[in-house]
Amino acid sequence: MLVAARRIESDADQVRYEFGFDHAFDRILRIDRHTLGASVEDGVFDSAASAITAKIFRSWQSGGDYPLQISFAS
Repeated sequence: MLVAARRIESDADQVRYEFGFDHAFDRILRIDRHTLGASVEDGVFDSAASAITAKIFRSWQSGGDYPLQISFAS
């Protein structure tokens, strides 16, 4: 499984990413900067959404900012 994401919007309240399998950016992930809650616009928080969210959070914790792009492969 290869899931890739790229940041499309970032403001004081939330960060939004396009993500999908094999660079098919067909879904939107939202992360609330205040609560760190993550949600997917289509309402399906599946293994792909979970994996890429965890990878984004690890990058944010180690680097202090949300990455412009990131991928997860298993």
